[in-house]
Amino acid sequence: MRDHLSLQTQLNIVFTEIEEELAHMDCGTLIVQIREDRIGKFGLRHDPFFGKGGQLNSQRTGMSEQLRYEFRQMAVRSLQHKKKWTHGEILFDFRIKQGILHTSIQFESNYNLAKLKLHSFKHSD
Repeated sequence: MRDHLSLQTQLNIVFTEIEEELAHMDCGTLIVQIREDRIGKFGLRHDPFFGKGGQLNSQRTGMSEQLRYEFRQMAVRSLQHKKKWTHGEILFDFRIKQGILHTSIQFESNYNLAKLKLHSFKHSD
């Protein structure tokens, strides 16, 4: 069944799965690994917590329902910038500042030289 799901639908499923975790985060990175245009692994990297004097400073407000919706919509729209590649990774860095969602998105495309049809290239050595 998953073979028939678009990448946008798969990304929406990811956001459904991580929604509760995002509700307790105000900064971090969503990592989405793509193989054959299918999301394989995904997860959240939390920004570090800092401690002092044996006490952990964990005063994080979390992401509101509206901000989680904005984050999801932005992530899905960002897929328009993914071009021909079918293997890679997308990193969605996010931070809430003064109640506003700030994001940075990085696409990493991966190719495998062994899978290319090398006989169609001329030997140039």
